[in-house]
Amino acid sequence: MAVADVAPGVSPDGRAIIFRLSDRRRDIVCAITREALEEYFWLPAGADEVRMLKTFADGRQRILAVAERKMRVRPDQPVRLTIDDFLTKR
Repeated sequence: MAVADVAPGVSPDGRAIIFRLSDRRRDIVCAITREALEEYFWLPAGADEVRMLKTFADGRQRILAVAERKMRVRPDQPVRLTIDDFLTKR
């Protein structure tokens, strides 16, 4: 699975990064919330769009891994990653 050729972007309201995952059959719209980026990827509060995209790029591998797992569980739904998706479960 890979990120589709469409570059990630900031949502119009600035509350998420939007990206697409693709496999051989389909493209799925995905998002990671600003709150998750702040809590788990060290995005400074109030950061601008450029910094949000840089933070996404820096955490890309982990973000994609979590998005792929969530996509497999709910293959027909868009993927929205929140703080809860990154909690360590013991």
